[in-house]
Amino acid sequence: MSRKRSHDQNFKNLILDYPRQALAFFAPAESGGIDATARITPLRQEQLKERLGERFRELDVPLLVEWPDGRREALLFVLEEESDPGRFSIHRLVHYCTDLAELFDTHRVVPVVIFLRSDQSIASRLRLGGERHCYLDFNYLACHLKRIPWLEHRDSDNLVARLNLPNMQWNDSEKIDVYARAIQGLLALEQNIEKRLKYIDFVDIYTSLDDNQRKIYQSRYPQEGNAMATLTERLLDEGAQQGSQAMLQKLLTLRFGPLDSTTLQRLRSAHGEELDHWAENLLEAQSLEEVFSRH
Repeated sequence: MSRKRSHDQNFKNLILDYPRQALAFFAPAESGGIDATARITPLRQEQLKERLGERFRELDVPLLVEWPDGRREALLFVLEEESDPGRFSIHRLVHYCTDLAELFDTHRVVPVVIFLRSDQSIASRLRLGGERHCYLDFNYLACHLKRIPWLEHRDSDNLVARLNLPNMQWNDSEKIDVYARAIQGLLALEQNIEKRLKYIDFVDIYTSLDDNQRKIYQSRYPQEGNAMATLTERLLDEGAQQGSQAMLQKLLTLRFGPLDSTTLQRLRSAHGEELDHWAENLLEAQSLEEVFSRH
């Protein structure tokens, strides 16, 4: 999977797992009207593919918001993650929005574009017309993550905001604290073990601590480190009987961050006692190398 596709899937999972929090963070100007009675439904992308043809892109995450009292029409949010601003096309976004409006018979369409990196050349508005009149005036909500000071959301009770602290604006000296606040938010706001594991990986990917920074983190934030170790042990107990390659891969990622291709290949080619041995080593190992070298 390319890094671009990886970004797409990461943000798609985040939005689909936490749609209300995603709307509140990425589209605060529109999310205020979405109360507890509103139903948020992800739209099947296969349903859209026939209408969008070659313009269909997997990274688009359309959500249908409906109110049961009938006082409002359906509201469509289109959340699109673009990791490369140079590839963003406002013309494509116009096509997508008009196709969605026609397909679901609504005039209420809110396009939201999430940018991992900012670029002053990104088009924010499209106006089409002649000498005397403008016949199309289109704009969208833009969330430029790198322009958001992380301190504004360091204590947020919105899990999507906390998980995105590493994608916000911070200085190199703040990197470990950014990581810690994101992990603290995850441990406090998400009780599901599998989702904790899933989004620890999200935070790891976008913070990308090196070995030295990870040691400083464990020293500076021992309580969070112990909580992660406890989570590791619990998951290890659940997966010990299976000797699962997938489970061990998750545990290694949890402790040491994203795995390189050599380590992944080593896991895929291992079986039985070897996997069990590495799993036992994981409880006391201080580095990825120790997992495989301890006897």
